[in-house]
Amino acid sequence: MSRIGKKPVAIPSGVTATIENGSLIVKGPKGTLSMSTSDLISYTIEDGQISVQPANQTKAARSHWGMQRTLISNLVQGVTDGFQKVLEISGVGYRANLQGKTLKLQLGFSHDVDLAVPEGLEVKTPDQTTVEISGVDKQKVGQFAAEIREWRKPEPYKGKGVKYRGEYIFRKEGKKK
Repeated sequence: MSRIGKKPVAIPSGVTATIENGSLIVKGPKGTLSMSTSDLISYTIEDGQISVQPANQTKAARSHWGMQRTLISNLVQGVTDGFQKVLEISGVGYRANLQGKTLKLQLGFSHDVDLAVPEGLEVKTPDQTTVEISGVDKQKVGQFAAEIREWRKPEPYKGKGVKYRGEYIFRKEGKKK
């Protein structure tokens, strides 16, 4: 039995959920999200809750059970509150600047790194060393944050690079003389 899969997902007021043509559509104040449904899982919407159950007792159905419930929970949370990732840039001369729909990063390369902001995401740079990414789709927010971080991961000696807010960087001691 999946401990996560057994819990139904509560639908808050102002949010509607429907199942149409093999996809679950969730509409809320921040927008609309949808995901394709799996044949291994049965979905029911009743009493302001979405519950999932395995369609049969095969190993594949039981292994999809908890993940499908979590994906539905992410849809509901996305259309009500949204998701946000905050990146912090540390290093001499490292900075970020938003120009229209392009994020310009100066990360110690001989050139600027220009990244186009994906559709459906909102990017803010409150100061030169902070990048805030927000949106309704958890996967898109996390993917864009990971793409930015990939350009200059934090290094263990001085801690220079792009890191998530709250991330702990294991620091190493330098050479001893």
